Amino acid sequence: MMKDERRRPHDEAVPEDGIRGTGAGKPDPRCASRLVIPRPFIIHHSSFIIRQFLELVRFSHTLFALPFALLAAAMAWKLSLASEPPVPFRWQDLVGILVCMVFARSAAMAFNRLADRRLDGLNPRTAARHIPAGALGATGVAAFTAVCSLGFVAGTLLFLPRNPLPLYAAVPLLAFLFAYSFTKRWTALSHFWLGTALGLAPLAAWVALRAEVAWAPVLLGGAVLLWVAGFDMIYACQDVAFDVKMRLSSAPARWGVRAALRLAAFCHLGMVVLLAILPLVYAPFGAIYLAGILAIAILLVYEHSLVRPDDLTRVNRAFFHVNAVVSIGLFVVGTIDLLR
Repeated sequence: MMKDERRRPHDEAVPEDGIRGTGAGKPDPRCASRLVIPRPFIIHHSSFIIRQFLELVRFSHTLFALPFALLAAAMAWKLSLASEPPVPFRWQDLVGILVCMVFARSAAMAFNRLADRRLDGLNPRTAARHIPAGALGATGVAAFTAVCSLGFVAGTLLFLPRNPLPLYAAVPLLAFLFAYSFTKRWTALSHFWLGTALGLAPLAAWVALRAEVAWAPVLLGGAVLLWVAGFDMIYACQDVAFDVKMRLSSAPARWGVRAALRLAAFCHLGMVVLLAILPLVYAPFGAIYLAGILAIAILLVYEHSLVRPDDLTRVNRAFFHVNAVVSIGLFVVGTIDLLR
């Protein structure tokens, strides 16, 4: 008997476009769920979403605090290598500092955008930010905040088993960082809260490496506190009218732009003083470091020359460009001095 030559349904020829038809070129509804999204589209869409989140947290502004944390780490490694017996450098400690810094800052910034989304939408200067503009949803940003928070806690595990202190301090530190987002609603000292949040970076790096608190990282952290508080007051001058209208307690809204700029100048003077006396408690710093402090003092004078009570058009240049040079410059000169 001859084999049945009749074509069975699953033997139907597949057209060149890869979609099985039902006749007359019509697509089979059963194949709709198997439609494949082109890989280039997935890659492009994913990169777009990642870019949106990086812009949300102003990832480039990591330059403000990270160099100070790395400088504190270099100072701690210098002492550890000179101790008896020497404590060897570990790459996982450096990775731990980088991971914790990036994730902690990203979590804090994302939380700030969530907490301020209503105010950002009402302020003409910030209405184009991602959440009020609809580029990112509040749920997605909340999920991003949670992921970054978990990433920060996970990063502290890299210091184990030598030092469990970073793990113990992780959640309280995150709570302190998140609390900043609400301080502007009730105190004009919110700028100092932000300064303390970033000033903890060098102290945390030191404690993570040496499991102790010493005067050197305290002075460096205090310098960062005053530096950040000062330039945050300058930045807040742009929103003085909005802050007054919404009854927010920024320094310019509480005391006026002129007084806020004067207070910012005193903060930056205090920063220079703390950096200048740092070699008194940390002997490895010498002439190269002190020359760097002089250069930073000149940069801060230039920063304040850019902004006047009646002319705030150059605040962004003072805020980002000058301050990026200050933080990176101090790290470079300090590290060079330690390596000599």
